[in-house]
Amino acid sequence: MERITETKSSQEAHRETAPHDRTAAPTLIGAIEQIVNRAIATHLDELFYREAAPFLDYLSDRMSLDREQALVFSLFMEQSTDNRIQISDFARMVGCRTVRVISMLAAADELARRRLIRRIHKEDCLFYSVPMAVVTAVKEDRLYEPEPIDHLTSEQFFDRMGRIFDEAEEDNSHLLEDLDELVEANLQLPFCQQTRAYDLNKVERLLFHVFCHRFVNMDDDLIGSHNWLEYFNRRVAFGLKSQLNADRLSLQKQGVIEPCNEEGMGDRRYYHLTARAKEQLFGDLCLVEQQAKRPNDLLDSATLAPRELFYNPSVERQVDRLGELLSPEHFTDIQQRLEAGGLRKGFACLFYGAPGTGKTETVYQLARRTGRNLMVVDVAQIKSCWVGESEKNIRKAFERYRAYVKEAERAPILLFNEADAVLGIRQEGASRAVEKMENSLQNIILQEMEQLDGIMIATTNLTQNLDRAFERRFLYKIEFERPDAAVKSRIWRSMIPTLDERTAATLAERYDFSGGQIENIARKRTVEMILRGAEPSMEELDEFCRAEQLGNRMERRRIGF
Repeated sequence: MERITETKSSQEAHRETAPHDRTAAPTLIGAIEQIVNRAIATHLDELFYREAAPFLDYLSDRMSLDREQALVFSLFMEQSTDNRIQISDFARMVGCRTVRVISMLAAADELARRRLIRRIHKEDCLFYSVPMAVVTAVKEDRLYEPEPIDHLTSEQFFDRMGRIFDEAEEDNSHLLEDLDELVEANLQLPFCQQTRAYDLNKVERLLFHVFCHRFVNMDDDLIGSHNWLEYFNRRVAFGLKSQLNADRLSLQKQGVIEPCNEEGMGDRRYYHLTARAKEQLFGDLCLVEQQAKRPNDLLDSATLAPRELFYNPSVERQVDRLGELLSPEHFTDIQQRLEAGGLRKGFACLFYGAPGTGKTETVYQLARRTGRNLMVVDVAQIKSCWVGESEKNIRKAFERYRAYVKEAERAPILLFNEADAVLGIRQEGASRAVEKMENSLQNIILQEMEQLDGIMIATTNLTQNLDRAFERRFLYKIEFERPDAAVKSRIWRSMIPTLDERTAATLAERYDFSGGQIENIARKRTVEMILRGAEPSMEELDEFCRAEQLGNRMERRRIGF
């Protein structure tokens, strides 16, 4: 490199002041090392610029800096492992007067403008740090080119917000500054315009960004204090929690955030963005719906296989009536009339009865018959051992369902299958964590049922433990009785078409089986036919029936034909 050619006198001076230095290689890190060595050796006196000139010029040319900026950048790089650098630190490092260092502030400002260093205002002090991306670029001998943060799309904006929060995991001292800069650079976006319109103070502004980041980038709409405490010092965090619990925050007064459990149900440990705020902030890209939905979450009614179901006459009448209500030609009109009368327009139904009586399959067939897609909630997956996760899961499920209702031409059916675990009697004075969690789940479901704008069907085997509050909220409650003898005979013949009426009637009278149990017998028969290539005998069929009854001690009985 032409600039890195020292005169004889400078070489001699260098040997006197820094005898262990080797002539630097033409690299950024090599030039910085030589600049720092000479700054320390000369205490930044007049000799420094003669000694460091070739390296300052090299760094200046590579990075488009003037000599003073090149010097200051080199000193920052020397202390880049510290995320709270002060200009005064340079005076101690190189052994010069403080007034000399103060003259470097203008150069530091320019470096900050170019994002080569970062300014941090904290506790009435000005600190600096060197971004890791800058350090990495210098080590790799390439120029650092800051990623543009202006004129972003909404997707790019939230991606950038996510990366800012990721970077803040190691040091969050400049988090709010970075987020504010991002917002101000993208005022063309509705999110940024609305953020500005809220006119929040620094504390609430950071809290607001935490809520938005977790909702958009982490799919988390149930925010507890443990999600934001780390971003505030202890004193500020305590004051923030107090104001939050007392509804004194501007975020609450402006309807931006609210408790997840409203109307006095549950506690106030968790908050989320209001539906109105989500529309204001994310409506341009329908982020609410995008976040709410999941692939393979909805069963297409057209893919559901038709099945013939058999009920006792009273059950059959109720199921047919419900099917008529849910038909497209009636459902919308009924909802409109209910809404006009100031009544709840959602339909919550409870199917209860012994296992194997067709509760779940009836829901599937109703969905197929009425052309309504089906969202099935697995209650076992909803419940989690982690504090707060179960509540999050249930809220996300209802959030997804609302998104589907909003988009669909026909409201889908929300099925809570085997919902015994979440419909039980709430525990008064619950003290154990499990009891508190179950109470919280039930309160959330009750609240959602009040606001339901669609069709919810829950199935359960147990009704003795059903909470009275749930009982009141189910408009239709259908008990799926065990089939009587006539119905069982029809089920037998539908499952095993080779049976004659007499044999089917005999089996129906002899064994008090549900439809599910009869299906098991039919499946065993089919397996035997495949393995042996022959129809099982009536004795073998009788054996299958007796084996289906667990713990059966009755004497073996034969069917006479």
